[in-house]
Formats: sequence, C-alpha cells, structure tokens
Amino acid sequence: MASTTLHSRLSHTHSPATVLSRSTSSITSNSLTWSRAFSPDRFLPALSHSSLRAVGGSVITCTAGTAPVTAANLAPGTPVRPTSIMVIGATGTLGRQVVRRALDEGYDVRCLVRPRPAPADFLRDWGATVVNGDLSKPETIPATLVGVHTIIDCATGRPEEPIKTVDWEGKVALIQCAKAMGIQKYVFFSIHNCDKHPEVPLMEIKYCTEKFLQESGVNHVIIRLCGFMQGLIGQYAVPILEEKSVWGTDAPTRIAYMDTQDIARLTFIAIRSEKVNGKLLTFAGPRAWTTQEVITLCERLAGQDANVTTVPVSVLKFTRQLTRCFEWTNDVADRLAFSEILTSDTVFSVPMNETYQLLGVDQKDILTLEKYLQDYFTNILKKLKDLKAQSKQSDFYI
Repeated sequence: MASTTLHSRLSHTHSPATVLSRSTSSITSNSLTWSRAFSPDRFLPALSHSSLRAVGGSVITCTAGTAPVTAANLAPGTPVRPTSIMVIGATGTLGRQVVRRALDEGYDVRCLVRPRPAPADFLRDWGATVVNGDLSKPETIPATLVGVHTIIDCATGRPEEPIKTVDWEGKVALIQCAKAMGIQKYVFFSIHNCDKHPEVPLMEIKYCTEKFLQESGVNHVIIRLCGFMQGLIGQYAVPILEEKSVWGTDAPTRIAYMDTQDIARLTFIAIRSEKVNGKLLTFAGPRAWTTQEVITLCERLAGQDANVTTVPVSVLKFTRQLTRCFEWTNDVADRLAFSEILTSDTVFSVPMNETYQLLGVDQKDILTLEKYLQDYFTNILKKLKDLKAQSKQSDFYI
C-alpha cells in the first residue's frame, strides 16, 4: 500500500532530491518476460537489466526490470505541467516537425541532443530548450527528464552505429527511466508491419521495444509509420532535376507515404485524447505507391525523364549474405535486410477511416503525395527560372 501511494505521489511531481534518489537506489525488481519465434543468428546481451537473448537458437526473449525504486525524499516537489514535453531525435526528419508543431501549439519543448561539433542551434532559435544526453550512455538520461510530463520518441540510430545500441539498449534505458521518474505519457514511433518481419533487425527491435513499452506500465501511445514524403525529395526529385542517376529496384512493394507535418499534427491530437492512451495506431498516407510510380510522377512534374538505374532485389539479397561473412560489415548487412521485405508484394499501408474518426480528423486535410511533390517542383522550377533570368541580366551588363 505504501509503495502504491508513493508511486501515485511521484507520478505527478518531480523533486530533484527524489529523482536523484530514485535513479541511484535499487531494490529487487519485477521483470518483464515475453518470447517469440526468431532466427538463429540473433542478438547479444543488451543492458544489465535487459536483454535480447536467443534461446535454443530459435526463440528470442526480452526481459527487463521495471519496478520503481525507493525514494528518500517524500516531499511533493514541483508539479509537472502537462505542456512540458521532451522530444528524442529532435534533429531528424520527423523530430524537427514534431518540435515545430509543439512550439506552435504552445508546448514547453525540451530536446535531447547528443553532444557534437555542430550544435543544434536551429532548435534554440525556434524556442526549444536543448539538453545534452545520449541514449547510448544511459547514465546521461535521468537528469534530462526532471520536470518532463510527456516523452515523444522519434529517435533511431545513425547509419554508422550498430542498430542495437540506440534502438534497443538506449530505448530500454529510456523507458526504464520514464517508469522510475513517473513520466505521464510516452509516445513511441515504430514501423508498420514490424511484427511480421523478424528477419529485419531494425523492425524486430522496433517490435521488441513496442512489447517492452506495453508491459512496462508506462502510459503510452505507439504510432507505426509507413514512410515519409520528405525522403523522396533527395532520393528522386533532386537527382531528376540535376540529371543524375535515380536508384530504384524492381520490387513491387507499395508504400503509403505521409507528410511529416501531418504526422506531427495527428500526434499531438493523439497526445491530448484520453481515448488513445495505451493504443497502437498506424499512420498512412492516402495512397500506396511503388518506386516506379513515384519516379514517373516526378518525371511528369519536372518535365524531364529520369536516368533510372534499377538494382534487382536479388543483388541486394546477395550483398547482404556477403556482408554477413565479415564481422565489421554486420551493421551494413542489418540495414540491407530490408531487401528481404522487397522480395514479396508487401503493402505498407492501412485503411485510416477508424483512425481519422478516433482523432476527429477530416481525410481531406491530409496532404497527398501528388500535391506535396507538385508544390515542391513548382517552387523549385520557379526559383531555377528566376536564377536563370538573373544570370542573363548580369551577363548583359558585364
């Protein structure tokens, strides 16, 4: 009973002394355990209190201690405002849109950013508070969460990092800290169909993290995403305009891309809705597209043909198998594992009618890929035309 009362009191307040005591004390913890079928070449021990462990070469078990620890200071502390949020992964494609939306809606935004030579000054310029921390160094996390009501987790590891370091070990540590410090809500961005593709390390880790969060006792919302429209600009639009090669595959996979601004807007609607607590949602764009359909659309809007270099999926699969032969290329192989998905006619999309109704959103307000790319090409082509005109004018006077 005393333990329940203590947890109730601390879940709404954070006093620095209490937080310090809770983050450094320890008791015998309960554990979360679940298992699922898994391939034999899976992962390694993770944190001291959590692990992805292969059992018998065919089962993976995720375990982690999540019980709150004792606190020496029982003072109520300072109430945490519901508008106080922490954005993890704030410098990324989605994270920066979440930060902008939060600031526009009047939230007090704190961003967890790893120390680096090029600081995230643009976040400060927007009005956010930047704190240094690193998910790969769990000891840096607790102090950054003091006074935070809601965590919005947009983070994923950098391409040069082992996938497990941030996306599993770091997330387990973050969720454990959120539990211990009484964070009121945790929003986790995952990947659509991650539960159906255990052969892809990142997707399997996302699914493991979903399960860990669901069983942690932290109030949460899980949002699975299909694809970002913003990623298509550098992949297809810019190379076509610059008459460079566009890389594609012969895969029939279809993806319902969504504008990250729409994702951010729907996310904050979900945060404010009590009906969404504890739910798993999937956000998808109005239509699913193949790679070739996206390239054709870009060609039409740019008014020029693309120089397409097609990479057969079989080549990607062979490359993954080859890189598995060398320890130092394992991380590359893990990322190439997405080629396994491309071998089937997978559709990364879901009907959104129920989600729109749950969130009170009109489908007409969701940006389509055609409109997004049309606006991009219209603005870019106009700027190129203006630059060309200015160049000719300068040449005349010279």
